[in-house]
Amino acid sequence: MIVLTVVGLLFACRNEAGSRRVHAERPATAPGSRPNLLILIGDDHGGGTLGIDGDPRQATPRLDALARRGVRFDRAYCNSPVCTASRQSLLTGRLPHAVGVTRLEDRLPDDAVTLGTWLGDLGYETAAIGKMHFNGRSRHGFAERIDLEDWRDHMRARPPQGIGPRRPWRPFVDPAAEWLNAACRSAGLPESAMEATFFADKAIEFLRRQREQPFALVVGFYEPHAPFKFPREWEGRYRPEQFDVPEVSEADRHDQPRVFASLTADDVRGIQAAYYTSLAFVDHEVGRILDALDASGKAEDTLVVYLGDNGYLRGQHGRFEKHCFYEPAVRVPLVFRWPGRLPEGRRIDELVELVDVLPTVLRLFDLPQPPGLQGRDLASLLTGASGAAGRDVVFSEYLENEEAMVRSKRYKLIVGTGNRLRKDGYQTGHPLPGPYERLYNLEADPAETTDLGGGPDLTSVRAELRRRLYERLVSTREGLPPIPPGLSEIDAIRWCLVPRERRP
Repeated sequence: MIVLTVVGLLFACRNEAGSRRVHAERPATAPGSRPNLLILIGDDHGGGTLGIDGDPRQATPRLDALARRGVRFDRAYCNSPVCTASRQSLLTGRLPHAVGVTRLEDRLPDDAVTLGTWLGDLGYETAAIGKMHFNGRSRHGFAERIDLEDWRDHMRARPPQGIGPRRPWRPFVDPAAEWLNAACRSAGLPESAMEATFFADKAIEFLRRQREQPFALVVGFYEPHAPFKFPREWEGRYRPEQFDVPEVSEADRHDQPRVFASLTADDVRGIQAAYYTSLAFVDHEVGRILDALDASGKAEDTLVVYLGDNGYLRGQHGRFEKHCFYEPAVRVPLVFRWPGRLPEGRRIDELVELVDVLPTVLRLFDLPQPPGLQGRDLASLLTGASGAAGRDVVFSEYLENEEAMVRSKRYKLIVGTGNRLRKDGYQTGHPLPGPYERLYNLEADPAETTDLGGGPDLTSVRAELRRRLYERLVSTREGLPPIPPGLSEIDAIRWCLVPRERRP
């Protein structure tokens, strides 16, 4: 372990705009002796889809190789099943409601302390390439920022040959089979012109630079998110007839967002084929970046982290989305590799959250942590220290639908207000249900087909999980309006699930 001596204390100051910004004094060690960081993020990459996890499609040979040389978590969970909230929670080490980003369109506050802010202040060369979902113009501490507009400029300057007008992606306007790519069409571009290729190229250029200081590079792909883009050369990689149609119960049909009701069995197979082709393409681009890291001579000094920002249902419960708390929507891949520093081939079954990633990285690097982190340091779990344990429950929230979940190793509790007219396009078409609690026994019912409801045999289980949900919500509300006095535990939970603006 590289030990860094920190000189000085953390201090707060105000920038020219008057917003709060927290800084760290730089370590006293020589910059060249500090480790590097590479974080790679797949978009809607659900847990259990790695070949090394036993997925029969074997779409991820490069990620499988990464996992064999590192540590992978079998039960890692996003803190919100939506891209924006999950990514900003990851980059700040704070829960979505605490950082003020709980819905797709929310903008990360300019004064939020991110991984880029903190490591930049500690002397790292920082870059964020690809999808970050900041929803604003701020770079949020990253010295270099490259995204879709840069790719578009590149395409205008170097248009590929033989490309006609591209089909626009119009979710909730076109039929679901169209915007979910049930026809399993390519993006109509050669591999060399794809967004993911461009981002990987820029990441490779970054890794090839000569530098004296350590680097922190975050690369966010837009795949395998719908419409599950892949280049022309990848057509036919997976075919619809290779896939089965998940069973959908009458209860699933009742709760199914109506946007999916028109999908046929052939559509379901085609969407899965498109998803896995796009996933295989992402895996290929990840491999190119890892090859460049190896070629740079920096691999031994670089912690690599791969994760999915949230999961994705691929026909289970009649859905093709996240935006809910079924296991495929919230469980994600999470892999750490650091040659010589972390064990190879270690597989961890403990419960962990994505909000734990930032404090874990800082602990592994022996760097100071910004105040207010709400994740848990997993370093002892990664290294295999005796007695190390993960979380006994994990937490996730989706305030667009005013609901949240906690799950233990055995049970999952979902609490919702049932009073919000959601604006994300996934309405069921039924009247609002009003307040609800749903309880699943994940050991006996891993597919979550049976809501155990209010049965008296599980009163103590519901009470304990409800208490844990309450504690997590009320203990992480710095900067948010206080909970009104006199509310019961369950009413306080539901009050917290209503999206609220942070106080200035």
